Amino acid sequence: MLQGIAYAMGQAQQAQGAPNQSPLMGLPFVYIAIFAIFYFLLIRPQHKKQKEHQNMVSSLKKNDDIITTGGIHGTIVNVKDNTFTVRVDDDVKIEVSKSAVAALKKKSQGE
Repeated sequence: MLQGIAYAMGQAQQAQGAPNQSPLMGLPFVYIAIFAIFYFLLIRPQHKKQKEHQNMVSSLKKNDDIITTGGIHGTIVNVKDNTFTVRVDDDVKIEVSKSAVAALKKKSQGE
């Protein structure tokens, strides 16, 4: 019974000149819109932040004050290919990976 009603409704729409479109016709546009939103809100800013961090790390040199991702504050005393030797205290030096550097400490006017 319900199949007959559905068939009759379809025939009535065709008789009125309604286009016979599949409900999947607009689906690619939805996927494109979702991808564009993800790209501009998530992917692009993350790439930009990553590039800025990479430029900051590559510009670090001896005597720069840094903060590591672990929260260690120190001064670079030696630069190697993939690591920095950082002076943490008078006689304490540690070697940290370049990727572990979180920020360059801003020097105040009095220093």
